[in-house]
Amino acid sequence: MKRNGPDLAEALGSEATDKRIDILRRIDEVGSISEAARRAGVSYKAAWQALETLSNLAGMPLVETAVGGSGGGGAMLTIAGRRVLDAAALLAKARSAVVGDHGQGTRGRAGGVSLPGLGLRTSMRNQLPSVVAALSATHGLVRVRLLLPNGESLYSRVTRESAQLLGLTRGMQLLALCKATAVLVARHIEPGDSHNLLQGRVSRVSRAARGGEISLQLDRGLNLVGFAAAGHGLKAGRRAVAAVEESAVVLALPT
Repeated sequence: MKRNGPDLAEALGSEATDKRIDILRRIDEVGSISEAARRAGVSYKAAWQALETLSNLAGMPLVETAVGGSGGGGAMLTIAGRRVLDAAALLAKARSAVVGDHGQGTRGRAGGVSLPGLGLRTSMRNQLPSVVAALSATHGLVRVRLLLPNGESLYSRVTRESAQLLGLTRGMQLLALCKATAVLVARHIEPGDSHNLLQGRVSRVSRAARGGEISLQLDRGLNLVGFAAAGHGLKAGRRAVAAVEESAVVLALPT
């Protein structure tokens, strides 16, 4: 179906100060994707990834390019791109007013309730607030060590481009997401090089005869949902361990 304008709800579904919007704004200022990438502090590849993602979300091209030149050619925003940029500015202003009215503190809490992330809609049932503790690059990927509110570490592996577009730095607050189907729960799991192990107590067990869904309560009230194999023998109240591959941990900036 042909659209008359960009899908602003999709393109602006995340924080208006998203690095992708920053790149779009810089392209409008300098007329060059490579120069916009340099000023935004990301690679040329990451800038293109940002534009492709935004265009997919908007449902139409946001930038027109002209091939040629040592800098990779010129670039200018389409009408749709300008509408996305204008809407992002209005959204940022409105969000700032809402957060200010509710007295959000420096750690993202108002009245004891965490506001960031409440607007996030995803099929991933596991959403854990965390803080970036360390970053290390290896084989074109970035391994991110996160600290959960209970003091446990959780690791995630993302591409270098994704790390740049998220603007990952130590001390940054974000959400660690993973699908329930990516979490294995058992009474004992041997440590491995590429998966996280989280200890907890079983709070709910499904009635599936061949294994099924398990809810695990970690320390300090965090909850994790996963699946156990047939004959797991787990019961509510018993200790258990959950394993999740580092590559299955998705990072999200709260809105």
